Amino acid sequence: MRLLWRTLQTAHAQREQSRRHFWGWLNAVFNKVDYERIKSIGPDRAAAEWLLRCGAKVRFQGFERWHQDYNGLPTGPLGRYKIQAIDATESCIMYRGFDHLDGLEHVEEIKLIKCVYIEDACLERLSAIQNLQDSLNTMEVVSCGNVTDKGVIALHRLRNLESLFLSDLPGISDRQTTLDRLQTALPRLDITLDLD
Repeated sequence: MRLLWRTLQTAHAQREQSRRHFWGWLNAVFNKVDYERIKSIGPDRAAAEWLLRCGAKVRFQGFERWHQDYNGLPTGPLGRYKIQAIDATESCIMYRGFDHLDGLEHVEEIKLIKCVYIEDACLERLSAIQNLQDSLNTMEVVSCGNVTDKGVIALHRLRNLESLFLSDLPGISDRQTTLDRLQTALPRLDITLDLD
């Protein structure tokens, strides 16, 4: 009986692992960058398509409501709709798709909440984007288990960042040093913490 139980547990674990691999593969496909598509439809439309495909939401300049339906994206002349805010709550965005952000010039707010694939490299990549260094002023990083002090410190390059909310980040081990480095680099930055 014990052998049967162990066999069933092993089979169940293998099935779960297989399912995780499938979703990881599919999420990687959703994050693939099509540079020809970006050229043909513009960076804002291509980034919006990527974000919505991955389960995130976007808000365009001049709109109050968030767009989350891929098929409901506004149409019109290329370049007419500019992304102003990104809410990636529980989305599958990952480092491999961050090239979509390169051409965005009007993003003022980014929320990364419960994003399984967000890690230090993502925050480093995001903060290295020149356009975001100029436009981004509000950011939230919440319940992203792969983010450590290194990723948070990398945000110091976002020179116009005014508000940063950090919560439930178990990878942060030296909270005070991390905050001091950010505050020194960005004296105007208002940091709100809920890391306990």
